[in-house]
Amino acid sequence: MSRRVTFYYAPHSRASCTLALLEALHADYDLHVLNLHRGEQRSAAHLAINPLGKVPAIRHGDAVVTEQVAIFIYLADLYADRGLAPALDDPLRGPYLRWSVFYAASFEPAVVDRSLQRDAGPSMAAPYGDYDSTMRALADQLAAGPYLLGERFTAADVLWATALRWTLNFGLVPDLPVFRDYVERVLARPELAHALELDARHAAAQAPEAAMA
Repeated sequence: MSRRVTFYYAPHSRASCTLALLEALHADYDLHVLNLHRGEQRSAAHLAINPLGKVPAIRHGDAVVTEQVAIFIYLADLYADRGLAPALDDPLRGPYLRWSVFYAASFEPAVVDRSLQRDAGPSMAAPYGDYDSTMRALADQLAAGPYLLGERFTAADVLWATALRWTLNFGLVPDLPVFRDYVERVLARPELAHALELDARHAAAQAPEAAMA
């Protein structure tokens, strides 16, 4: 079966992270660009891909995969020969999955609550406990460096570096040297720098409509 995927993408969105991973994997993909300013994510065609009207999403053969972390795990395993996903019998597989899922299960809810100036509620009820503990756990993990899992660069680093770049720029995470240095180190990799350029180009093409939105 071909490894080529169709990638449903919009610039300057969570899909930018997936674009970076596809470039890091040197993957074969067909790009389906959505214009969020036109509301194309709510079209019947896209709702058939993701009923929530969100990006990113991928189609591989008959399989449709949504949810950013699921897409990352799927793609890194699909292109396992690129070496960005520890194998099932690799001791790093568990930590790799742990910190990948930590992004969606703890980090994003904490950041969204912070951006909306919303109380997380009782720690026993909040999916991430509390904001400060979430940020501290991530900072402690990155402190050992140079990558999330130490010396091993993985798809999880693509996810975290692109996400931290965005959240640092919007002041949603503490402006810590450990975060800044990590983002700079990871995004300096040629494939990821190229992905940032591609994302900026697509955003520029939609800029006139964004200005009117």
